[in-house]
Amino acid sequence: MNITSQIMAQRTRLEQAVSQALSIAQKGCDSAEVAVSRTTGMSVSTRMGEVENVEFNSDGALGITVYHNQRKGSASSTDLSDEAIARTVQAAIDIAKYTSEDPCSGPADRDLLAFEAPDLQLFYPSEVSADQAIDYAANAEKAALSADPRITNTEGGSFNSHYGIRVFGNTLGMLQSYCSSRHSMSACVIAEENGDMERDYAYTIARKLDDLKSAQWVGEECARRTLSRLAPRKLATQKAPVIFAPEVATGLFGHLVGAISGTSVYRKSTFLLDSLGKQILPDWLTIRELPHVIGGLASTPFDCEGVRTEDRLIIENGVLNNWLMTTYAARKLGLKSTGHAGGIHNWHIAGQGLGFDDMLREMGTGLVVTELMGQGVSGITGDYSRGASGFWVENGEIQYPVSEITIAGNLKDMWANIIATGDDIETRSNIQCGSVWLPEMSIAGQ
Repeated sequence: MNITSQIMAQRTRLEQAVSQALSIAQKGCDSAEVAVSRTTGMSVSTRMGEVENVEFNSDGALGITVYHNQRKGSASSTDLSDEAIARTVQAAIDIAKYTSEDPCSGPADRDLLAFEAPDLQLFYPSEVSADQAIDYAANAEKAALSADPRITNTEGGSFNSHYGIRVFGNTLGMLQSYCSSRHSMSACVIAEENGDMERDYAYTIARKLDDLKSAQWVGEECARRTLSRLAPRKLATQKAPVIFAPEVATGLFGHLVGAISGTSVYRKSTFLLDSLGKQILPDWLTIRELPHVIGGLASTPFDCEGVRTEDRLIIENGVLNNWLMTTYAARKLGLKSTGHAGGIHNWHIAGQGLGFDDMLREMGTGLVVTELMGQGVSGITGDYSRGASGFWVENGEIQYPVSEITIAGNLKDMWANIIATGDDIETRSNIQCGSVWLPEMSIAGQ
C-alpha cells in the first residue's frame, strides 16, 4: 500500500473514531466536541557522515471535551479501540460533574463552524526511503563541512518527512478533516579560528518534497552563517539603531500575537488592553492574515474549535482591527470567535519592502541582530530585554560580528517607531516578514 492509500485509510478510521465518540457522548451530556490528530513519518540524523538515528513514528491521540449543565470535562486517549473510546468519553463526562459552572463554556457558535472546509492542498505525498533520507541529511552536512577548513566539527545533518491527519467533530453536526505533509532538512556545524569557536545552522522546510532547497544549499548556507560569526567583538554600552534580521524579526510580531489575544484581554494582562481601534504601528504598515493560502505552511480551513478561518486585516495602516479570539475569550468579552483557537494562520507583514543593503546604507551606523536569547519580555508591561548577537554596521556596511550584548526597549515604542521593513521575507514561519529597522534601542555591552 502506497503512502497516499495508507494516509487515506487512517483518515477514514479517525473519522469513524470521532463519530463513535460523539455518538456515545450525546447520551450523557448536553454537547461535546472531539478532535483527533495523527502524525506519521520518519526522522533521520547524521554526524560526521555516520548515521546517528533513523526513527519511524506514528503518533496520535483522541481528545474529547463535554459540556453538561455549563460544566466542562475533558479526557484524551492514544488508544482508539472501541473500548478505549467509550472509557475516554465516560471519563470526560465524570470529570464534568466536579468542575464549576461557567456560562461561557460550550462549543463554538453554530454559525461560525466550518461545515464545509475548503481543500487548501496541504498534502503532497512522496515516497522517501530511509536510504534517501540518510542521503539528504549526510549531503547537507558534507556540504557544510567541506566549505572551509575552519569548519572543524559538526552537530550533524537531519532530514524529516511527516504526514498529518486532523479530524474535528462536534454534536452540532460538524465533522471535517484534512491531511497535510511537511518535509525539512537542516545542518549545524562548528567553526574555529584562533581559539574562537562558533556554531550556526541552516534549514529548509516545505509541504512538497520537491520544494525543499538542495542539500548543497543547506550546507553552504550553514557554513556561510557559521563562518560569519567568527571573531566576535563586544560593544560598549550605548543607544543605537537596530535592524532585526528576518529570522528574529518574526519574533517581534510574535509578541504582538500574545498581546492581542482574547485571553490576555479578558484577563486584563496585556499592555495593549485599550488599543483596539487605535494606531499601534506606523501608518504605512499592514498585517494581513491569510489562512487559505494554497499549500501554506500555516494554512488551515478551521481552528482547533472547528471555527472556519477567514482572511483578516489584523492591522490596517497601523491601526489594530481585531483581538484574536477563541470561543471562550469571545464570550467573556461579549464578542465572537475569530478562529484563533490554536494560534494564528499565515500573517503577512506588508510594509515598505526596502532592500537589506539599502537599509544598511540608510542606517549608516548601528546593530544588526541575527540571534536572540532569553525570555525577558513582559506581556503585561511590554518591557523588552534579551541577550543578542549579530553584526556591527558602520558607513552603511557590516564591519564585524558582535556577541554578549543585551538589547532593551518597550514593545509599544518599538512597534510604533519602526522606520522600515525589508523585502528579504522570511517564508518559513507562520509570520512572514522581512528585516525590521528600529531607530534606537538600549544596548548593554562591556
